[in-house]
Order: sequence, then C-alpha cells, then structure tokens
Amino acid sequence: MKLKFPTPQPGGIKKVSENQRPFGKLNYIAMAACLALIVIGFLLMAGPGSSVEGGFNPDIFSTRRIVVGPTVAFLGFFLMVFAILLKPKK
Repeated sequence: MKLKFPTPQPGGIKKVSENQRPFGKLNYIAMAACLALIVIGFLLMAGPGSSVEGGFNPDIFSTRRIVVGPTVAFLGFFLMVFAILLKPKK
C-alpha cells in the first residue's frame, strides 16, 4: 500500500490567526515558569551522595533534599496543568 501525501500548495506556509491557536502567549509564559519551578525543585534535591569510602553522609537526609525540593517540583507539575488548561483571551 503506497501512501499519497498532498503536494504543497504554492505560497508556502499558511498563517494561522491568533484565535485558531491552541495556546496563547500567557499559556507559554505560565508553562515556562512552571518548567523553571520543576528544574529548581530537582536542583534542590541534587547533591553529593553517601559513599562507602567517605563514610555516612547525613546531608542526604537534609530538609532541603527530602522536603523542600520535592515540594517545589510537585508544585511545578501541579501548576503546569493549570498553565495548559488556561483559556487564551479572544
């Protein structure tokens, strides 16, 4: 079975009006802010691990790594849903 694709029309890419787009400018700004929150959350969870040669490192159980980082990352994921569902103004 051979697939036939439509041939491109002369004139190239068609412009789409603002109200035909699924996301508005505010959606993209909100999604970028949520992505930044997610990255910040993962950076807060990062750090050196506990190695056998260095002994036990109690820093792996710090509040920043087990409470603050995951909370910030979860907040970013949670707010991303609202950023996607936000209706653009017509």
